Amino acid sequence: MTDSTSNNGKSEGWFGSLGDKVNAIAGGGASSETKEDKLDKSIDWVQENILGQGKQDNESATEQFKDEQMSDFLRREYKNTTGSDFFVKDK
Repeated sequence: MTDSTSNNGKSEGWFGSLGDKVNAIAGGGASSETKEDKLDKSIDWVQENILGQGKQDNESATEQFKDEQMSDFLRREYKNTTGSDFFVKDK
């Protein structure tokens, strides 16, 4: 069946294309990755290179949301500990 995921991680077929569009609208996909700040990119790097969670350059909206929650937590804890805002501005 052509409505599946190919070896390169891209969806194929009509349903796959529709799913990619819905994911992008929800905040996921490769275009979302370009909008991340340096802290979010650092979280992706740790997930990919230290935790071995695979490529982080085309995450789903759910994964993007989880990463944003992690970065928000780190920013809050940094401010609670130091009294200063985190040195990388949130996008």
